[in-house]
Amino acid sequence: MESDLHQVIKANDDLTREHHQFFLYQMLRAMKYMHTANVYHRDLKPKNILANANCKLKICDFGLARVAFSDTPTTVFWTDYVATRWYRAPELCGSFSSKYTPAIDTWSIGCIFAEVLTGKPLFPGKSVVHQLELITDLLGTPSAETISGVRLLALSFFGVRNDKARKYLSEMPKKHPVQFSKKFPNADPLAVQLLQRLLAFDPKDRPTAAEVCFPYLLCHE
Repeated sequence: MESDLHQVIKANDDLTREHHQFFLYQMLRAMKYMHTANVYHRDLKPKNILANANCKLKICDFGLARVAFSDTPTTVFWTDYVATRWYRAPELCGSFSSKYTPAIDTWSIGCIFAEVLTGKPLFPGKSVVHQLELITDLLGTPSAETISGVRLLALSFFGVRNDKARKYLSEMPKKHPVQFSKKFPNADPLAVQLLQRLLAFDPKDRPTAAEVCFPYLLCHE
């Protein structure tokens, strides 16, 4: 294919709502196909989504992909680098060793879709803590139960455990969520509604690809 979604976003400031819709539909459909095969991509980002002149998309670069085996269908424990930081789910922030679910790919799709809508990355964090700061600036402070539930392990590069990410979340001042309609004022309201679900802080609150059947996407079903 001639290009990738990163180049498409960078080169086009006139993408229509039809483009937005068609891109998201294809990404979710591809994610559903992967997850049905128990494959987690783990590094979804615009550069890993190929594009052609007809706006057809294909996911590529499965170098970090892993298979969830039948005895662990929903939660998997792996011990290697996962996801480019800007598209990394909050339960992975600060962690190179964590239990996680297919919802990590759902989060990445949400970040990519937000970038399609605005033309720029949604959470361009400069560090793990800065990444969490940007996420919570938009989503608000997560509950204590959510912070505990995502189990941020926060390993250093030398493999020594520290609690920077969890400590940051636990001690941060109360933040209120920003209304997505104000953050994305020019987007289709139905697109904004779906995006908010894809970017739920708690992975349990994110829809699976199979569950996503919103009015926003019905014309492609």
